[in-house]
Amino acid sequence: MADVAREAGVSVMTVSNVVNERLPVNEPTRARVMAAVEALGYEVNLTARHLRAGRTDTVAFIVPSFHDYFGEVSDKIAPLIEAEGRHLVLERTSGSPEHEMAALSVARLQLYDGVLLSVVGLDRDQLDRVRTAKPIVLLGERDVPDRFNHVRLANEEGARLATAHMIEHGSRRIVGLGCTFDTAHMMTSDRRIGWERAHRDAGLDVDARYVVPISTFTSAAGRDALLDVIASGLPFDGVFAVTDVVALGAVAALAESGLRVPTDVQLAGFDNLDMSSFIPPGLTSVDANHEGVAETAVGLLHRQMAGWTGPAEHVVAPVRLVVRGSTRGGA
Repeated sequence: MADVAREAGVSVMTVSNVVNERLPVNEPTRARVMAAVEALGYEVNLTARHLRAGRTDTVAFIVPSFHDYFGEVSDKIAPLIEAEGRHLVLERTSGSPEHEMAALSVARLQLYDGVLLSVVGLDRDQLDRVRTAKPIVLLGERDVPDRFNHVRLANEEGARLATAHMIEHGSRRIVGLGCTFDTAHMMTSDRRIGWERAHRDAGLDVDARYVVPISTFTSAAGRDALLDVIASGLPFDGVFAVTDVVALGAVAALAESGLRVPTDVQLAGFDNLDMSSFIPPGLTSVDANHEGVAETAVGLLHRQMAGWTGPAEHVVAPVRLVVRGSTRGGA
């Protein structure tokens, strides 16, 4: 900065006022300073600026992966962060408890003004050991300590809506593809509970054989699991897939087996990803409210960063069913 001041023939304070846009400087002087900045290749020391200001102008969104649901939520979060003059940084944990805990370490948290963490691997006790004053908002379906702001989806209600819709339009034996009885994984367990509720509400038996867990939430795993169901001879006329990505695998399995959607088998997913309307014949799906989740999470984070010290909020974001051609009530 002193070099720029000498080059421009002004004081260091004038250079500081120009490059930091703190005080108005007359146009000829500002132009002289900027010409010196360009000639000398001067760059503002952002680290020093952030240390002085006590902020980094950066928010982290820490997710299990960058694909599908998390990619679409990131797209909704980014403009909300940028509107506040901050940058969004993405980190990937692969759902590992160790990576999630590392992301919440004191050293890592110092890099950011606040953190949005989609928690998959850490349980309540592990999260309770995190001690920091840094603003943190948790997203996802895990049980979390009351002191954290938390945003999750209405998983049970969404699964109920999708399953009830297929029952209403004639299905009586619906596979819960990717659902589970394992309450340690709350997303798949909650969606299984919604699948059960729809059956009970309609006066239908709940048959555990139709709850079909999968190893990973991929299209390949969904395809393989449904092919196994078909090979077993278990009769079914509907599939509720725990995610749209899994539903895509189900589409492949049904096509390979000569089963028509929705004539022979109705199919519904969960997330309403952008691709869902392009999965032939258009996938009926539970809309996961990406925009609402993003707005709620960022709003809670901004409130913390502004100094809010009141009680944390635990928000269940509402969902809705988007009906398309993969169910008989669709277009």
